[in-house]
Amino acid sequence: MQKIKFYILFLWMNISCQPNGENIRQLKHLPYYNEATFTPHWLKPGAQALENFHRIPPFLLFNQNGDTITEDSLKGKVYVADFFFTSCPGICPKMTNNMLSLQDSFRHDPEVWLVSHSVTPEYDSIAVLKDYARTKGIDSDKWHLLTGDQELIYTLGRKAYFVEEDLGLEKEADEFLHTENFVLVDRQLHIRGIYNGLNKASIQQLIVDIHTLKQE
Repeated sequence: MQKIKFYILFLWMNISCQPNGENIRQLKHLPYYNEATFTPHWLKPGAQALENFHRIPPFLLFNQNGDTITEDSLKGKVYVADFFFTSCPGICPKMTNNMLSLQDSFRHDPEVWLVSHSVTPEYDSIAVLKDYARTKGIDSDKWHLLTGDQELIYTLGRKAYFVEEDLGLEKEADEFLHTENFVLVDRQLHIRGIYNGLNKASIQQLIVDIHTLKQE
């Protein structure tokens, strides 16, 4: 919970009141993040310090259509990443519904993508993901549901996207990965924000931040 509390404080300190009564943070540029505390680094896009700054590392996974998806497939796009599994009875359906709202918001915008990684890839085969996409109304031209090597997926979640909240706790490589967090990634594969995927206000903030990244 430490990183979520920090991010809430960060949002509160940078808030601006909108005409509709909602509190939405609006910045000219979003910060950059490179580790699990999500301490913001206020660097200007193109700054020399970004040359060696944390990026999503190389990976190879498969989407619901059986297409090979790598980091190069997402380079040049603004995208939102999360981790889920199709048989989840708890938070995942709510997360999927909020991802669907993002899909609706950016359906006709080729610069913005959604990427959901299955944390039970041994069950969530390509066929299972394809059926899940069909039943949920997921647009394959906007949203990748990814499966593949479990160790790779868990390493991405914990070491690349930093999605878990248990800061400072060492976990076994195969210990179950389960989180409600959405992560915003820019065109150069830098992390630019973390959001509670169950919270409608957080999703609205995410939409605003996506538009900010698109202007960079």
